[in-house]
Amino acid sequence: MVFYSLIRIFVANMTDILIGEAHRPGRIEVVCGSMFSGKTEELIRRMRRAQFARQRVEIFKPAIDVRYSEEDVVSHDQKHIQSTPIDSSASILLLASDIDVVGIDEAQFFDMGIVDVCNELANRGVRVIVAGLDMDFKGVPFGPMPALCAIADDVTKVHAICVNCGNLAYVSHRKVESEQRVLLGETTEYEPLCRECYQKAIKEENERKDNHA
Repeated sequence: MVFYSLIRIFVANMTDILIGEAHRPGRIEVVCGSMFSGKTEELIRRMRRAQFARQRVEIFKPAIDVRYSEEDVVSHDQKHIQSTPIDSSASILLLASDIDVVGIDEAQFFDMGIVDVCNELANRGVRVIVAGLDMDFKGVPFGPMPALCAIADDVTKVHAICVNCGNLAYVSHRKVESEQRVLLGETTEYEPLCRECYQKAIKEENERKDNHA
């Protein structure tokens, strides 16, 4: 009896998920935060649920992001989902016809046109799920992310853990010397730091530069 009761509960929960995912209206959901905070993992989780609900899904990523795979979207913990690499946000409208759910990874690397693209898709009744860095390595709002957060129906801010003190991370601190804003990298190039530890790191870097001047 207990076994069959558990089965009935499981089926009921799965039915709720299918109904809930299949009846979401056009909307924009943004998942943002620093590096190593689980943004892509959350994007993949939501896209998988949509697939489970038998919805037509398509996920896009910037063609320049080839860190783990040229085609798949891959999280830092190696979860992955098939994607379509593109160079311009305008391509999304051309490739997303007859799609119920559109996923966009690393949105900060796209042109500002991505904002209008997401709005147009949502107005068509498409659910749009966007993941990206909210700030660059200097703590400056990154690319189209502030505008995407502004027009989103829902914004989820996720946090990594500061590698120095264990508090919630605030920003992705760059460990290598480069002023180039777009510099693809992983743990060798970046580390998540809280606000206090980030300020200390910047102060130490400036002092080292002054000493070598």
